[in-house]
Amino acid sequence: MRLLRIGPQSGERPCAVGPDGVVRDLSSWVADWTGESLDPDVLRELAARLAREAGTLPVADPTAERVGPPVRPGGHLLSIGLNYRAHAAEAGLTLPDEPIVSSKAPMTLVGPHDDLLLPPGGEKTDWEVELAVVIGRRAQYLPDRAAAPAHVAGFATGNDVSERRWLLERGGQWVKGKSFESFSPLGPFLVTPDEVPDPQDLRLSCRVNGRVMQKASTADMVFDVSHLVWYLSQFMVLHPGDVILTGTPGGVALGRPDQPYLRPGDLVEAEVAGLGAHRQRCRPAVRPGASADRPREGV
Repeated sequence: MRLLRIGPQSGERPCAVGPDGVVRDLSSWVADWTGESLDPDVLRELAARLAREAGTLPVADPTAERVGPPVRPGGHLLSIGLNYRAHAAEAGLTLPDEPIVSSKAPMTLVGPHDDLLLPPGGEKTDWEVELAVVIGRRAQYLPDRAAAPAHVAGFATGNDVSERRWLLERGGQWVKGKSFESFSPLGPFLVTPDEVPDPQDLRLSCRVNGRVMQKASTADMVFDVSHLVWYLSQFMVLHPGDVILTGTPGGVALGRPDQPYLRPGDLVEAEVAGLGAHRQRCRPAVRPGASADRPREGV
């Protein structure tokens, strides 16, 4: 099943693609894609009901309304660093022995077509297409990696946008370079595991102004999805709606001396094959109090 949320910021409605390929509004069945509604058993029941009753639900048009992130913002946003061999090589760093874990401010989560806001003073804002994993069931101290898939609600296309100047040159934790508003576009869909037979066999790509910058496969991951979910559960409780950004492949601006970092007007297109694509225009952020201090709603 493919889940999405449609509507204005903070007013999105839970929707899903029916068996006929039509997007249906499920707000009469669930309040939002969060909490218990993301439990894998609940999602399987909803998919079966949708197959039977799709025609009774109102149609939603994602081409006529804004598409928000497929899960409600507010949960953990966890970012895995140096998890692709090619990315570690371009950064001139050795492969980690254990996953490198950073975090992002939860409210950086935005829709796949919302504007990407370049922060004041930011000079090195970088793209990072990634496979995102959304937790659907509480996970704590999982016994092994084989237990991990039962706790996954689904997968989505993510972009772990980073301001490298703040991340690498300002001291302290990476979270400072990852937590600017709009820095976690996600979606358009949350695709349940039954439609993703092997999360380690997905193609990722990212284009900037039409030029291919990243093109790789999740097969290049150092630590796979199951390992990451198991590993994180040893240090924290993972809750439904938490998002794990599983790392980016090579091809970011950090590793391309010939390619400038993002500038106002640039168009960033990120995609994980089978999960949907982003299309975001970069524009300067406006300090609070001005008339345009929120991301413009995408179309």
